Amino acid sequence: MALHESGEMYLENILILKDKNETVRAIDLANFMNFSKPSVSRGLSLLKSGGYITVMEDGGINLTKKGKEKAEKIYEKHKILLSALVSLGVDEETARADACKIEHVISDTSFEKIKDRYGK
Repeated sequence: MALHESGEMYLENILILKDKNETVRAIDLANFMNFSKPSVSRGLSLLKSGGYITVMEDGGINLTKKGKEKAEKIYEKHKILLSALVSLGVDEETARADACKIEHVISDTSFEKIKDRYGK
């Protein structure tokens, strides 16, 4: 199952929340992303059926190996694109918003060139 932008955003945000809190639940994700609980439930269901997450009995969300690898790849793109845009003189708020958009559509080839130039 190929992920769409929204699925990638869910994975990235689960990863970010996991770095802050040991347990991440659907309500945490809904609040963080400013999405409705039904939207988050549907998104999580798709990620679960795709093998990207597991949901524990207590509602805790865990990334599978596949999900974590995908989330880390997306988050790496976000951080490097943000850094590149800021280094080019784009203000942080605009750079953050643009990085969020670009990270989902940029080719691996183009990203690797940007990473070589701006990655740390």
